[in-house]
Amino acid sequence: MNILLCSATGYDLFLNILFILAIFLLPALLWSIFVSIKVKLTFNKFNKINSKKGLPAYMVARQILDSEGLNDIQIGRCSGSLSDHYNPRTKTVFLSDTVYDSTAIAAIGVAAHEVGHAIQHAHNYAPVKIRGILVPILNISSKLLLPAIIINILLTIFLPVNSNIPMIIYYVLLGVYALNVVFTFVTLPCEFNASGRAKDILEDMGFLEEDEVQSVSKVLRSAAMTYVAAFVISLLQMARILLIILSSRKRK
Repeated sequence: MNILLCSATGYDLFLNILFILAIFLLPALLWSIFVSIKVKLTFNKFNKINSKKGLPAYMVARQILDSEGLNDIQIGRCSGSLSDHYNPRTKTVFLSDTVYDSTAIAAIGVAAHEVGHAIQHAHNYAPVKIRGILVPILNISSKLLLPAIIINILLTIFLPVNSNIPMIIYYVLLGVYALNVVFTFVTLPCEFNASGRAKDILEDMGFLEEDEVQSVSKVLRSAAMTYVAAFVISLLQMARILLIILSSRKRK
């Protein structure tokens, strides 16, 4: 660690950051790509297997909502694949074209998962409330990310190595990444809890049999890993920027 934080020149600092990227960030990015591919493959596999009860996903979602007394929440349709989501502002569970009227095991699992988010909001699930507070803040801070990166690159190229001005940009980047780390961390319990609710409800209400619930579990588990990957990458990005700042201070 002392080697990483003690750079005598801008070139040494550059090599240190590349070292960090190669050892930590690059494998995390490759893992994230692998996880994304696995989600699609797992979903496609079980989306070809129809449930034994034969109920379409939108009907399953409707019955679950009604059983929870959430009659005011609507079921909507959205374009795309795996674009399913719950919008708390309009109180609508949106199901994608590949899910909405499908009777496949995977589609029913995804629909139940999104209903799980609706139930979380109705029960004031704490992580969901925290996540909701962070969304507008993150939307504002994320708009600073690309300009900060571009300005940092330009300043680094055209200003002397010992200039302090680019460090201002690094502090902005650190703040943005720190917020993203908190947001992705809070998202984890939201996703895992929604998946847990979905599996329990599907089995308790008899929409799927035990072996089918196990298949749904594989679909939802692979989907949840994308959020874990997002958190890890955000954490490494923040650590990378923090190392740059610490290295700069060490040179002074």
